[in-house]
Amino acid sequence: MKITAIKTWLCDVYRANLAFVKIETDAGVYGYGEATIEFHDRAVMGCIEDLTPELLGRDPLDIEALWHDAYRDAYWRGGPVLTSALAGLEMACWDIKGKVLQQPVWQLLGGKCRDRVRCYANAWFVPAKTPAEFATKAVEAVAHGWKALKWDPFGSSYRDISRGELRDAVRCVAAVREAVGDTADLLIEGHGRFNVPSALRIGQALADFGILWFEEPLFPELNAALPELKQRVPVPIAAGERIFTRYQAREFLDKRGGDFIQPDISHVGIKEMRLIGGMADAAGVGFCPHNPAGPITNLATLHVAACTPNFFLLETMATDVSWRSELSDEAIRVEDGQMLIPTRPGLGVELNEAALAKYPPKHHHLRHYRGDLTAIRPSGAQEWFHRQPATERQS
Repeated sequence: MKITAIKTWLCDVYRANLAFVKIETDAGVYGYGEATIEFHDRAVMGCIEDLTPELLGRDPLDIEALWHDAYRDAYWRGGPVLTSALAGLEMACWDIKGKVLQQPVWQLLGGKCRDRVRCYANAWFVPAKTPAEFATKAVEAVAHGWKALKWDPFGSSYRDISRGELRDAVRCVAAVREAVGDTADLLIEGHGRFNVPSALRIGQALADFGILWFEEPLFPELNAALPELKQRVPVPIAAGERIFTRYQAREFLDKRGGDFIQPDISHVGIKEMRLIGGMADAAGVGFCPHNPAGPITNLATLHVAACTPNFFLLETMATDVSWRSELSDEAIRVEDGQMLIPTRPGLGVELNEAALAKYPPKHHHLRHYRGDLTAIRPSGAQEWFHRQPATERQS
C-alpha cells in the first residue's frame, strides 16, 4: 500500500479554525487526521504541504518510520507547527491501519482497559459574566450530569493581578462552589497568563475552595518556575498543553512541574501521547490530556484513554457550534458525565468533505486578554454528542 495524495481543509467553528488532513492510498483506503492549532492554522497547512513530497509513495502502515523520518529531517525539530502537522498525518495513518485490519485504534495500541472515561466540562458557562450567572450555569451543568467543571474567572488580567481583579475572581469561584457544593470538582484555568507573584497570590486564595487543580498558572516562558510555585501554593497544579514532544514532557516530569500533565493530541499525536502517558505513570503524575478542539482529536484522545491505565480525566466541550453535526458522522455518547469509548474500525469517524467547504476559515482573535473569554460559543450552540438513552443504560 502506498500514499498517493494528501489533502487538507481549514474549517471555521466560531472561536477557531479546525485543521483536517486526509491521506489517500493506491488501495482505495484513506484516513483522516486533525492538526488544529491555536491561531497559526495556515502555518500548519504549509508544513503539511512541505512534508507531502517525502510521504508520497511510502506505506502509511509504517507509522513509526514515517513520523521519525519526518521529525528527523525537519532540522528545526520540535515546536507546535511541525508537531501539529505530524500529529494530523499520524492520526490519518492510524485511521488507515485500523480500517485495513478492521479494528479500532485502541485495539492496535494494546487493547482497552476501560469502556468509558470520566470527563470534565468546559464551555458550560456561556455566556455568564457575573458570579451569580456562573453559579446558575454551574447548577445547570451538574443537572446535565457533569461531575467536574473548568473555567477561567480572571477576566482580562495579564501578568499582574490587582486586588480588585483577584477579589472578583475569588467571588466567582466561591459562588460556583456554593451553588454546586460537593457534587462537582472545580478546575480553575489560568491560560498561561500570570507571573510568579500573581500566580502565588491566586493559588493561595483558591485554597479554601477544594479545587481539583489550578491550570497553566504561569506564562509558558516561565515553566521552569513551576516546581517552585508548586511547592509554595496549597492547591494542585496542572500544565502541559504546550508540551509538544516526549523530551519536553520528560523535563516537566523530572522537575516535578505539576501534579497533572496535559498534552494535546493535536500537537503531539497518538504515539507521543502514549509515551507521555507512560512517563506520567512512572512519575506518579496525573494524566489528563488537553482536548478542546474537533471531532477527530476527540476520538483520537478517546482511543488513547481506552488503553492507558493511568488516564484520569478527559476535557470535553459541553457545547459546540450548531454546524458541528454537519462536519462528520461522529457518534459520541455521554452517560452520567462519562464518555463512551468508540468501537468502529480506525478512529471511527468520516468527514463530510462537502460540508467543510461550507464554513471557510476566518481570522480569529485570542480572547484571553480581551475580557470576553466566556463568549467562546455563539448563540445557538448545542450539545454535539448523544446522551445514552435510559433504555440502553438499563440493558
